Amino acid sequence: MFEKILVALDDSTPADAIVAVFQQIQLSAAHQVVLTHVIAPPPQDADATHSRSGMDIDSQQAEERLQHYQALLPCPSQTEVVQGEPVTEIIRLAQIYQVDLIILGSRGLTGLKRILQGSVSSQVLEAAPCSVLVIKVP
Repeated sequence: MFEKILVALDDSTPADAIVAVFQQIQLSAAHQVVLTHVIAPPPQDADATHSRSGMDIDSQQAEERLQHYQALLPCPSQTEVVQGEPVTEIIRLAQIYQVDLIILGSRGLTGLKRILQGSVSSQVLEAAPCSVLVIKVP
């Protein structure tokens, strides 16, 4: 049913939660997984040179983290580190790869924090072209 899966990871999603989901789905060689990390764009008033070097470091660290998870998968997979607004980029990648399922974490923001910071998982649920599995992160 879910052959193509997009897994959106950020620094708040612990490895144990992701590994547990993969084990429950029982991935096989027939599955395809895209592991992605979205790097937020630099603030508008940031120095361009400083922002670029910071993004390069963030990008390299994100790629290394995704490759770590990739090594745990028993199926074909690839990684995507992109820069932009998380919801927009997750939906864009889901459409490009024509995935059947998006997996992402939820930090469980409530009240004022949720209003001010927004909920990526809620917005992805609304805009996704496919099923979405939200992992509740403690």
